[in-house]
Amino acid sequence: MAAMTTMASWGAVDFKAGFVKACEWDNAKKMIQWATDYFIAAHTAENEFVGQIGDGDIDHAWWGRPEDMTMERPAAKITTSKPGSELAAETAAALAAASLVFKDDDPDYSAKCLKHAKELYQFADEHRGTYSDSIPDAGQFYKSWSGFNDELGWGAMWLYRATDDQSYLDKAKQMGLNVAGEISWDNKASAALILLAVETGEIAYASKAEQFCNKIFNETPKTNDGLVFIQQWGSLRHASNVAYACLYAESKGVLSNSYKASAKRQIDYILGDNSRDFSYLIGYGDSYPLRPHHSSSSCPSTGSCGWDNFNSADPNPHVLYGALVGGPKSANDYDYEDKRNDYICNEVTTDYNSGFQSAVAALVAMGEE
Repeated sequence: MAAMTTMASWGAVDFKAGFVKACEWDNAKKMIQWATDYFIAAHTAENEFVGQIGDGDIDHAWWGRPEDMTMERPAAKITTSKPGSELAAETAAALAAASLVFKDDDPDYSAKCLKHAKELYQFADEHRGTYSDSIPDAGQFYKSWSGFNDELGWGAMWLYRATDDQSYLDKAKQMGLNVAGEISWDNKASAALILLAVETGEIAYASKAEQFCNKIFNETPKTNDGLVFIQQWGSLRHASNVAYACLYAESKGVLSNSYKASAKRQIDYILGDNSRDFSYLIGYGDSYPLRPHHSSSSCPSTGSCGWDNFNSADPNPHVLYGALVGGPKSANDYDYEDKRNDYICNEVTTDYNSGFQSAVAALVAMGEE
């Protein structure tokens, strides 16, 4: 959730005009504060953060409404003896970015977010360790594959943006980040390098930003309809994230080539400009997913709900307006089926939406309506 919040806040900070033009600025702030309120509550001591509530296997064995859940939901936290630098630094990034979102409209809340961001970053940096080692259950589902240097660099860059404190910029430079072929909840190295390019104006970082966007749009496999295919899990999420990052980099003048058309192509594809004439955004257009892998929307308004509802071939009784599904699971435009049991293609998550909506806001702000 922290990575989602940073990605959403990034779009809100730098393309507020897009949200305002769409009359969605208040909703954007509410969405971000829903997450940041939780993070602040989860930061139970200076060097302590509740990183998971619930057991992944038990939760996955449940299908129904969240308000009907009665099983035990154990909590796990990171501490100085069980550190989690990825988790603490990414949450610091989210809170620092959010502090910029609220800086003008709610300065007191902005200051509160920034206070927690500073404390969490110090915790992440001074007590280094892999969070999925400290919270083993998280490792079954969200293992840290890329390590924690990318989060330490990413968090430092957002704190630098929020404070103008040179020490954070110096820290980000020390992380030795390299260009990666994605921007995701696990790996933020390329996003941090883009921020470094913008904030420092240094040619070395601008070159890495260019290298990333060129790698994504000119070297990464694409479907026949032009979707950049990075990996099967949340393919549309990955395409949206890189689209946003390169739109941001281009808007800041750090790229020597234009990738705007390629980035826009990803968003157009998602919204139905593809050979299937199919929108992957639920509720948008004439044809969109009817059976997302989402338990509560698969339940009727009243009565029981369980695995019979999961196995039903009928559309979900409730339309999950605005949710982005995973998308094609290969570089084949037709490798997607609207089936509830296909959690690769049809799962919905908050981080699937965050880069997408930031990219949409960027395009609106840049006059691409």
